[in-house]
Amino acid sequence: MTRLLLITERFAPDLGGLATSATRLVTTLSQLGVEVDVVSWSRYLQPGEVSPPTSDAQPRVYRIGLYRHWDMTMPHTLNFLEWLHQTRAYDAVWGHYLFPSGFLATWFAALQGIASTVSARGNDIDREMFPPGDFARLQWTLQHAKVITAVSADMARKIQLLSGRDDVLVLKNAVDTDIFAPMGESNLRATLGIAPDEVVLGFCGELREKKGQQFLLNALTTVRQQRPACLLIIGEVRTSQESVLQLYASQQPEDAQRVIVTGHLADAQAVAAYLQLCDVYLQPSLWEGMPNALLEAMACSCCCIASDAGGIPEVILHGENGFLLPRSHLHKLGEAVLECLEMPAGEKNSIQQAARDRILTSYSISQEQQQLQIVINCLVNSQ
Repeated sequence: MTRLLLITERFAPDLGGLATSATRLVTTLSQLGVEVDVVSWSRYLQPGEVSPPTSDAQPRVYRIGLYRHWDMTMPHTLNFLEWLHQTRAYDAVWGHYLFPSGFLATWFAALQGIASTVSARGNDIDREMFPPGDFARLQWTLQHAKVITAVSADMARKIQLLSGRDDVLVLKNAVDTDIFAPMGESNLRATLGIAPDEVVLGFCGELREKKGQQFLLNALTTVRQQRPACLLIIGEVRTSQESVLQLYASQQPEDAQRVIVTGHLADAQAVAAYLQLCDVYLQPSLWEGMPNALLEAMACSCCCIASDAGGIPEVILHGENGFLLPRSHLHKLGEAVLECLEMPAGEKNSIQQAARDRILTSYSISQEQQQLQIVINCLVNSQ
């Protein structure tokens, strides 16, 4: 295989885990000798407008302006893909996330008689199989894509149940363990106004309901009843969720003053530096694929408490390299944090080292390269 078309909703410099994983995927594929073109959508262009890549850009990224509804965006995108394929002659199409990218990639590849692969990345299974999702389109995509990858074994099992296929490949998320690694002391605490005796509860990503926003806030209140603490949000709060913070501020004004939001950090090294501040990293997700942020925190040797959502139990072994809290018990997150803080230093250090070792062993960039080579070989054999 020499030329691949990747379709994704988000791509760097867009925000979020989907953009991060898509960008990393393209970088790794390029290192394996595959020429990758990217088609992504944008709300910052006029509907239907196409922003072509600069002539020397690698990878070549084409952005298409979204219409208000997908029933206009999809046919227009298909027209553009047809022209692009006539111009560039792709060997295969990759849909990053099951809808809309995965469906569009599978349908377009079938029309053109070329191989297709789709990657299930996060909550795309749960989002589409329940109303108002489109179950029929989800099932058709899973049944007709030549190669399917899932970010966790949990997601692969769900795909098998939905599609009847037993050939789903687990393509794990990967972490740059040179960037996300334990560091020395910095002056970030003072810069952020964090007192020397304050416990730092950490969360990384876009704070929203599915990430357990309310449980994070409740945990802060519980911990602050026992000792000084702050909640460090390494990222942003989704606009639709700002009202939750405002309500929290009206009910717990003193606790709300100790919620620190960094805003979006485009630089991975900056994210890693903030992760070093966390005495306990929290991932109380209601549903998940395999959160990049949790893997990065573990690579930084953070002591992590996470829910048992999705593929999280595949990376955290309770009591060995972190702690799992059942989703039915997330209201006890604050108590779990207090128990963690009471651990003897030696036991905590052992868990932190085991967390990093887990990432080095199973979620490294080199391992992702090996997994991607398997995917490429499967695509070549399916042509």
